Amino acid sequence: MNFDLSDEQRLLEETVDKFLATECAMPRVRELFDDDAGFDEAVWHGLGEMGVLGLHLPEDVGGAGLELLELAVVAEIMGRRATPGPFFEHVLAAMAIDRAGSEAQREQWLPRLASGEARATIAVAEGGASGECWRPEQWQLGDGSALSGEKRFVPHALGADLFVVGLRGGGLGLVESGAPGLATQRLEGLDRTRRLDCVTFEETPCDRLPRGAEVATQVLDAGLVLLAADAHGGGMACVDAAVEYAKTREQFGVKIGSFQALKHQLADMAVEIHPTRGLVWYAAHAFDHLPEEASAAAATAKAHLGDRFVDVARRTIEAHGGIGYTWECDVQFWLKRSLFDWAILGDPNLHRRRAADLLGW
Repeated sequence: MNFDLSDEQRLLEETVDKFLATECAMPRVRELFDDDAGFDEAVWHGLGEMGVLGLHLPEDVGGAGLELLELAVVAEIMGRRATPGPFFEHVLAAMAIDRAGSEAQREQWLPRLASGEARATIAVAEGGASGECWRPEQWQLGDGSALSGEKRFVPHALGADLFVVGLRGGGLGLVESGAPGLATQRLEGLDRTRRLDCVTFEETPCDRLPRGAEVATQVLDAGLVLLAADAHGGGMACVDAAVEYAKTREQFGVKIGSFQALKHQLADMAVEIHPTRGLVWYAAHAFDHLPEEASAAAATAKAHLGDRFVDVARRTIEAHGGIGYTWECDVQFWLKRSLFDWAILGDPNLHRRRAADLLGW
């Protein structure tokens, strides 16, 4: 069995990479880091025109009818390029509506989400920052037609047109921007390319997704796979940056890449991150083809990649020496991205426990 990307998936990978390298290179990422919006509208609409935002949606609503693996390919490139923007939460919200929504809800929202005309996010975490706050069984926001309460750590809530909200009992509902009683407040997060907000509801109208309770865990599992893919791409970018710096930086009249200790460090980083791509691909494949294994594979990928990305990003800063700790050095963006990927939707400890339970350990 040749477990590799197809020619079409490789073309998708190359096309997205070239687009982001041209339209959102590191100087632009640096600008967006300090921008209030945290992402480039032109890049967002470009991704929509390329069909990237609807890869996983049916063709009859403007999507490409593909699978999670194609989304993971895109997420990996975005991680490698440290691309700002609301990608993973937007595609998860669209997935929730596609799998759990009524025909009227699907017709109203999916064509606009597939094109990027409308932007969506997911609002699930409640209470503190513990990993458990992300899971459906912990959601306490009312499950009726009106919501009162709070959701925290909502990605890119400001400016979103639609919120897919986690409800008591593990269900999902839709809240439109501008709805009565809806308010958003920016939180000060570390990774300013993927902003987090607090969303409050006060008797806010909610349109419940009929099959929300059946698909909520699936949607979150898809998010775990996309975050793992992002972490792999970011980790690979870190290794490349550290190797390139070692080949050019000189100390004592020689390239630092000739120092034995640094050689060992770079080799350890490569060994940590290179093999994890298969873990991401398998989790994405299992999501669509091996439902009995999908949740455990997603939890394992998120847990392992979360830790590996953080470790490799930290070692990359060390490999850059003093300049690695400065604002002028770009590797800071991947360290901050690694901490976002580590924490969002639950930390590695949560998902290791979950994987162990699912596998009967």
